[in-house]
Amino acid sequence: MTSTVTHEDMGTQVEEVLRQRFTAHSENAQAYGSEFASLWRSAATHALGGKLVRPRLLLDIHRALAPVPTIEQASAAIDVATHIELLHYAFLLHDDVIDGDLTRRRGPNLIGALAAESPGSTEEASLHWARSSAILMGDLLLSAAVMGFARADLSQPTRLRLLDLVEQTILETVAGEHTDVALSHGIVAPDLHTVLNMSVYKTATYSFSLPLRAGAMLAGASSSAEDALHLVGRHLGLAYQLQDDLLCVFGDHRVHGKDAFSDLREGKETAIIAYARSTPAWSRIERAFGSDDLTMQQATEIRDRLRECGAEAFVTGLIADQREAVQTLLSEAEASGEISADAAATIAAVATRLDGRRS
Repeated sequence: MTSTVTHEDMGTQVEEVLRQRFTAHSENAQAYGSEFASLWRSAATHALGGKLVRPRLLLDIHRALAPVPTIEQASAAIDVATHIELLHYAFLLHDDVIDGDLTRRRGPNLIGALAAESPGSTEEASLHWARSSAILMGDLLLSAAVMGFARADLSQPTRLRLLDLVEQTILETVAGEHTDVALSHGIVAPDLHTVLNMSVYKTATYSFSLPLRAGAMLAGASSSAEDALHLVGRHLGLAYQLQDDLLCVFGDHRVHGKDAFSDLREGKETAIIAYARSTPAWSRIERAFGSDDLTMQQATEIRDRLRECGAEAFVTGLIADQREAVQTLLSEAEASGEISADAAATIAAVATRLDGRRS
C-alpha cells in the first residue's frame, strides 16, 4: 500500500525545511569568514516567520487536486513550495534596495538591521555596506531557489516544465520591477494601463500564478487546468497588489509594518496615483508627492485629498472587478472539468480573505 501524508504535515514542514536550508548555508559560509556567515544568519532571521502566502497557496491547490498525496508527491510539493519562498525573499531584498526601505513587518528589514549593526565610519558607509549585503544575499537566494527547483525529485518532463515556468516567472517579475522604476522616474508615462500591467508582472506572476501552476503541475493536472489557474492567478495577484497599494496609503502602518506613507515619499506610481492624475485634485497633490523629506502632516494631507478625489473608491472598485473575474474564471473552469470543485473553493477562499485585509 502506498504511504500518504496529510496536508497539515506538509504545511508545517515548509518552515522547517526553510530553517534547515538557512542553517546549512550559514554553516558552509563560515569557511569564507565570520561576516559572511553572520550575513546568512541575519538573512534567516528576517526570512523566517513570515505568512508563507506563496507556499501555502501551492500546497492548498496541490491538496485540492491531489487530496491523498504519496510521500514522494508531498515531499516534492514541500520542496518546490520552499524554494518559491526563497525566490520571494530574494525579490524582497532587491526590492528593498531599489525602494530604499529600511523597515518591514513592523521592524528593521535586513538592510536596516545591518546598517544599525555596522561599524562603518559614517552613516553613508553603513548604508552602503547594508545595501550591498542585501543585493548579494538576494543574488545568492535567487541562485539557491533556481538550483532547488532543478534538484527537486520530479520526473524529467515535469522538471523541465517547472524550470520553463520558473524562468518565465523570473523574466516577467524583473520586467515588472524595471517598469516600476521607470514609472517612478518618469521614463515611461504613468497611465493606468501601464501601472496595472506592471503590477501583474511584478506581483501576480510570481506570487499567485507561479504557485498555482506549480501546484497543479505537481498534482498531475492537465495543461488546460494550468492555463486556467494562470489567468486566475493574474487577477488574484492584481487584486492583492491593489489592496497592498491601498494599505500603504490609507492603512495603519502599525499593522501592515511598512514605513508610514513610504509609497507617497518614494513617488510610487500606483493605480491610486494614476486615477488622481486625471482629477482636478492632482495639482495640489503633486506638489509634495515623491518628496524625500515628506512630513507626516504633508503625507496626511495627500492621503485626504486622494480619498476626496475618489482615488480610494476607484481602486476599491478595481479590486472588486478582479475578484469578479476570478469567480467567473473559476466557475468556467469547474464547469468544463478543468479543475475540481474543491480547487475552485480553495481559490475562492483565498480571494475572500482579501476582504478586510490589514497587512
